[in-house]
Amino acid sequence: MSNSVRKVVIPAAGLGTRFLPATKAMPKEMLPVVDKPAIQYVVEEAVDAGLSDVLMIIGRNKNALANHFDRVTELELNLKRKGDHDHLEQVEEASDLADIHFLRQGDPLGLGHAVLRARRHIGNEPFAVMLGDDLIDARDPLLSKMIEEQGKRQATIIALMEVAPEAISLYGAAAVEPTEDPQVVRVTGLVEKPAVEDAPSNLAIIGRYVLRPEVFGILEHTKPGKGGEIQLTDALQELAADEEIAGGVYGVIFTGRRYDTGDRADYIKAIVQLAVDREDLGRELKPWLKDFVAGLAD
Repeated sequence: MSNSVRKVVIPAAGLGTRFLPATKAMPKEMLPVVDKPAIQYVVEEAVDAGLSDVLMIIGRNKNALANHFDRVTELELNLKRKGDHDHLEQVEEASDLADIHFLRQGDPLGLGHAVLRARRHIGNEPFAVMLGDDLIDARDPLLSKMIEEQGKRQATIIALMEVAPEAISLYGAAAVEPTEDPQVVRVTGLVEKPAVEDAPSNLAIIGRYVLRPEVFGILEHTKPGKGGEIQLTDALQELAADEEIAGGVYGVIFTGRRYDTGDRADYIKAIVQLAVDREDLGRELKPWLKDFVAGLAD
């Protein structure tokens, strides 16, 4: 088995029903966050962590994803003729980001099944999985730390974040033990979307994983779990229960800025937060937001 992480899998086959009717004809991953689709932020994060081989697992009617990262010669020529170099640079940047491949999931059997579909592309080496609903602020790198820990411990690494105890039923929850690094814990158990009273902690799994290839063999015999889908969390629980399989599971606790774009209200908050921090938009938005919020108090 190769010890270096070079490839990343981005599952993008979901229907995006929470954003209907906007997602009737547009993939949810293409919804704009300020002026870039959400999926581009995820690919940029992967590239910043040194991963330039990207496999997107897609479903039907997801051609817009491939089109976004492809060259659009007519558009580029038009921008050149107009002398619009800023927009030309932005368009070309999306096309040049990474070596991006696309694979159909086929049957919509859940995240675990989507990851299993990547087996032939990944081969016998560790790899990252990134979910497009979680955007991690570029100023608070997470994936690079996870890759570093994977190389050090030769184990499966997941990202964890403290959430309000009453919100843990929306996530997979982890039972953990401390390690010599306060930012890293050993995961002893995982539960997918537990009832609040049954949650082992308020440490929630967020959408970043660095997995060993042994996970594929486990996913092959993982039975459908919550929602009738093959849950990646169930496979990770098997890895956590027996360190002899593949070195166990460890969690990197993330305390930085994360934007949840999978929920309508949080999606709007993500846009506002990212726009306010931008030099080209913040100067205009900040005073407007202050006046807007003051008006709400009346």
